[in-house]
Amino acid sequence: MSILIQNGTIVDGTGTERYKADVLIDGDRIGAIGHIEPSEGMSCVDASGCIVAPGFIDTHSHSDIEVLQDSRVLPKVMQGVTTEILGQDGISVAPLPETYIATWRHNLAGIGEDSDRIDWHYHTTAGYLNRIRAARPGINECYLVPHGNIRMEAMGLENRQPSDAELQKMADITRREMEGGAVGLSSGLIYLPCVYGGKEELIAMCRVVAEYQGCFVVHQRSEADTIVASMKEIIDIARQSGVHLHISHFKVCGRKNWQYIPQVLRLLDEAEAEGINISFDQTPYTAGSTMMSAILPPWVMEGGTDCVLRRLSDRTLRQKMIADIQKGIPGWDDFIDFAGPDQIYVSSVGSERNQDAVGLNLIELGEKRGKDPYNAVFDLLYEEKNDVRMIDFYCQENHVLQFMKRPEMNLSTDGLYGSHPHPRLYGAFPYVLRKYVRENPVFSLEEAIHKMTGKAASAFRLRDRGVLAAGKAADLIIFKDGTIRDRATFTEPVQFPEGIEQVYVNGALTVDHGTHTDARSGRVLIKNHGYIV
Repeated sequence: MSILIQNGTIVDGTGTERYKADVLIDGDRIGAIGHIEPSEGMSCVDASGCIVAPGFIDTHSHSDIEVLQDSRVLPKVMQGVTTEILGQDGISVAPLPETYIATWRHNLAGIGEDSDRIDWHYHTTAGYLNRIRAARPGINECYLVPHGNIRMEAMGLENRQPSDAELQKMADITRREMEGGAVGLSSGLIYLPCVYGGKEELIAMCRVVAEYQGCFVVHQRSEADTIVASMKEIIDIARQSGVHLHISHFKVCGRKNWQYIPQVLRLLDEAEAEGINISFDQTPYTAGSTMMSAILPPWVMEGGTDCVLRRLSDRTLRQKMIADIQKGIPGWDDFIDFAGPDQIYVSSVGSERNQDAVGLNLIELGEKRGKDPYNAVFDLLYEEKNDVRMIDFYCQENHVLQFMKRPEMNLSTDGLYGSHPHPRLYGAFPYVLRKYVRENPVFSLEEAIHKMTGKAASAFRLRDRGVLAAGKAADLIIFKDGTIRDRATFTEPVQFPEGIEQVYVNGALTVDHGTHTDARSGRVLIKNHGYIV
């Protein structure tokens, strides 16, 4: 069936000036844009007073488990996201060797609710993507093969450098997963077991990814004290491998480290002048979100969650953890040091037992539990078997805006699922349109939409999405420029936005005036001749 969207104002995702036109959806494609007379059989939608734009692209998503449990992926599509990229931060669901299923499920506790409803015996990226297809996703899904999963399959979870044979195995697994549908490689160089990996193994894997014109998407080794050295490391990986470097949630954390911002931006400029292809995504808030276990020194994480829990039960080792957090470890991003215990909040826990901890910062948690903040959070991690997420406040708004204005930047959510998530999971895209386009103008609407659509598509080589043009996939959003707004807050984050009239995914009406239609027309997008299709 053909759908004619009439009288709308087109913001096409390229960054060019808006214009009035009609849009014809013909099946799963945009048939035409211009003045179009309705004909018999067309379904007509009046978009008078509304913006018609490409569906938003979330280049840093953690819906990896959620999409198998509720394939509508409501937090995303209800804010206008029609495509997302999974497999982030080097730790995700595939590949997953049979012998590591139980161990790895514990390790994934921070990115989504573990569920016995999921059949975890899919082994590879190809197997996982087939699970998504069978679930009938509500939006389009892409997957990055995670460095941590590759390392686990090749050499386990040990803290050591790979042998030559293991390094070759990592490269071979990377090739297998790229052939199986991955669109690039991710790493999270503060997370187990990626944190143990050196530059040479990343170069070896990135050389394979570069052959497929994929991205290396990285949570770099430091976003704080040693960010300059960290930036030099990932830029050199891109230099030596030829891969496109995409930096996850780009930021500089901690007051004492803000002095490095000019140097970090200079490194970007110098690398791009050299011809290195770099982009980055960013969330538009002054607070981040990750697994609470990120506060633990790296040695605590060695061996996986079961080993972490044994160490947390040892009072002597707890004292060593506290000493390392207070004194610091060279090269380690110490969250408590750069954010402060009063700026790190428990955002969700896995069980009902500790729901009273949700919303408390570490100082408040200690007071409520009648102990020091360190042992209070250690007890929480132990009791919840590491299934605890946090929100941390790490920067000032002017720094967020400084990075957002960079040409390399595209928007993302980086939202972890849970009972009390970061509000960006439900509202990052409308938040920018409300706050930085309408209320405190930093961008024109055209610039903001470009960073949400066309820029993201070009960074990841999404051939058919991110721009409204005849022949492209019919992923689009219709919203009211004057009323679109996020409703998710830090105190009440599970709230859908307002002002979105309709969302179409591959031509199917999926959101209609704030209601999900139960359409599930998303697709698994994979690499084909260097492009994601």
